[in-house]
Amino acid sequence: MTGVEVRHRRAVALAAVALVGLTGCEGPDPNNLETYYDDPVPTSTPAAAAAAPATSQAPVSPAKATPVAPDPGRLAEQALLTDADVAEEGVQPGSGAVSGCLADGPSAGSRTASWRYPSGSVLSHRVVVFPERSAAQAVAENECAGKTVSVPGQPGVERQQAWCDGKTCTVLLAKGRLVSELTVSASTEARAVDAAKRLLPAMTAKLVAQP
Repeated sequence: MTGVEVRHRRAVALAAVALVGLTGCEGPDPNNLETYYDDPVPTSTPAAAAAAPATSQAPVSPAKATPVAPDPGRLAEQALLTDADVAEEGVQPGSGAVSGCLADGPSAGSRTASWRYPSGSVLSHRVVVFPERSAAQAVAENECAGKTVSVPGQPGVERQQAWCDGKTCTVLLAKGRLVSELTVSASTEARAVDAAKRLLPAMTAKLVAQP
């Protein structure tokens, strides 16, 4: 081989090496994971969204209504005997005049009703509210003329008393702030007491039903 051929082959080899070097610099090395793939663009994920603090609202308690005191007149009216309650006595509504021995209570808390028997006897009922003291105390401090009589004890009442003054008999029942007063004026004391005994259950039921 001549010197010219040797120099020619060396030139070809150098050109090949340079070409390989240029080719290696044009793209990323497939064995280098740090440069072969482009960096991913960060995006929000459901997990990241879930990790974000949530705005919470404290529960608001409903406003409590201020209790309203019962109307005294309405309580007395609800405890008052009606025409239906005394229908079996065979009476008719009376003139409204009411007798009895209970000391007068506050007029705003009092309701009355009266009826008349065919014989002329009179039946009256009154309910009085005592807002400043208990009804039992009002009855205990009350003095009725005549003599005390015995009538069946009534369940649910706090105090009970009965008197007869001649042919007029009165029964007082007390519960809470209410006093229920039943008065019967008949031809004899015995008839007055009997009528009061018959009406006691209805009178008591209406009284104990009130707050």
